[in-house]
Amino acid sequence: MDPVRLRLLRELGDRGSVVAVAAALHVSASAVSQQLAALQSTTPVPLTIKRGRTLVLTDAGEALARASIRVDEALAIAKDSIDSFLAAPERVVTVSAYHSAALTFFGPLLKTLNGKQSLSLADADVARTEFPSLTADFDLVIAHRLSHNPEWPMERVVSVPLLKEPLDIALPARHALAQQDEIHLELLRDEVWISTHEGFPLSGVLDHIGALIGGPPRIAHRINEFTVAAEVVRAGAAIAVMPRFTARSLAVNGMVLRPVVGAHLERHVDVLARRDSLAHARVREVLGVLRKLAVDTRSENI
Repeated sequence: MDPVRLRLLRELGDRGSVVAVAAALHVSASAVSQQLAALQSTTPVPLTIKRGRTLVLTDAGEALARASIRVDEALAIAKDSIDSFLAAPERVVTVSAYHSAALTFFGPLLKTLNGKQSLSLADADVARTEFPSLTADFDLVIAHRLSHNPEWPMERVVSVPLLKEPLDIALPARHALAQQDEIHLELLRDEVWISTHEGFPLSGVLDHIGALIGGPPRIAHRINEFTVAAEVVRAGAAIAVMPRFTARSLAVNGMVLRPVVGAHLERHVDVLARRDSLAHARVREVLGVLRKLAVDTRSENI
């Protein structure tokens, strides 16, 4: 089987349509369709099926796409070995992160590497289920999920833990509860809240809090960006859930963070990557720096 055609099948599974695959790879949709048809001609079972006007993978197609990961990994290892031997030009490593992780890691990452490694950085704040798909466009994807959320799909990506980060309550400094070192959950029953948009990882925290306090929290605002949410908190309009480590720099100028008693609030911060991306030495080097920075971040907040 042609590894290029296998890669196209995998891209179709990750990106969801022939048009999206064509756009990502800068080829025509017809060229993608022709290559998929050629792959199908070598396989005795259907690999794709029409669902409405969209071409999707069958179970057999999903299985073959997963198997192609090992093919790409082996090819990447071989290429990386040749590149290293021939002293090929430095590989640009692409990294994406949701906003608060970008704020926490991007600056220190650049300072630590100090020009020794070419990077292309991007902020990508997406719904939790969409983080694995970002590995189609980035070597390393810094993602987050709540402890009770499903694990990342390990058949598609490798997950490397960075942090387990407690979640605190962000309050205006003049709020009565801000005078306490920690907040008992029942005291939050009558508060007005800021939440993230539906489907984003931290939106589930307020659902969890609501179940524990016996009623849904009153959500007045939906804001994903913590720096914006912090301004709303400082204005006294609402309170919010924010991560203890990556939002620490925001707990100034009239906003404080306080831990909660009566609920285990925590999120997992992980790096997601395709196996073939991790086959490149340059990518593994950057991942190693991110893991060291995560240790430093955790140590600074103990």
